[in-house]
Amino acid sequence: MDASDALARAWGELVATARRTVADGLVVGTSGNVSVRVGDTVLVTPTGVPYDRLTPDDAVGVGLDGRQVLGSLRPTSELPMHLAVYRATGARAVVHTHAVHATAVSTLVPELPPIHYMAGALGGAVRVAPYATYGTEELARNMLAALADRTACLLQNHGTVAHGATLAQAYDRTAQLEWMCRVWLTASSMPGLTPTLLSRAQLAEAEERLRGYGQQ
Repeated sequence: MDASDALARAWGELVATARRTVADGLVVGTSGNVSVRVGDTVLVTPTGVPYDRLTPDDAVGVGLDGRQVLGSLRPTSELPMHLAVYRATGARAVVHTHAVHATAVSTLVPELPPIHYMAGALGGAVRVAPYATYGTEELARNMLAALADRTACLLQNHGTVAHGATLAQAYDRTAQLEWMCRVWLTASSMPGLTPTLLSRAQLAEAEERLRGYGQQ
């Protein structure tokens, strides 16, 4: 597969993933964004364009320095956040959403309480990055600190960020994070009762076991 074919295929997968975030209720309208790295090119969703209108001719790509190298549509305003992940990690895909339950949790606590062992699949307890204006380098820096040794984090009063080796993995981590936030909010809403939480040791044990989970 040559470079142009690889980019075209990746763009198709990116658009499908972006549309899935809407279909699954993780974003509303054009909120949130998706990216995937192909070599030294980062394909990203464009700013302000409904995902159901995107076509193969609408591909948007930038270099790791942020310079646009593909397409005429402007990249997402959250480009600094996406590029920060690629520069700092081995990630090949990033999904950012404004998922309802995760965003709600981001306004309540500095870290998602360890309500379920699947937090281990994200590297451990999920941190909340301090608030900063969207699309800024400050937000990107706050996000990277929260992502240290993790594959997902919450953005205070904003949403979620998750990365992975593939778009499918980044999306699955996003969905898992939203589910855990929903579980914690649901359990916390019971009058007179306090959710049982996992200890650091229990979470670490789960993380170790999850490394070998699934078909290898």
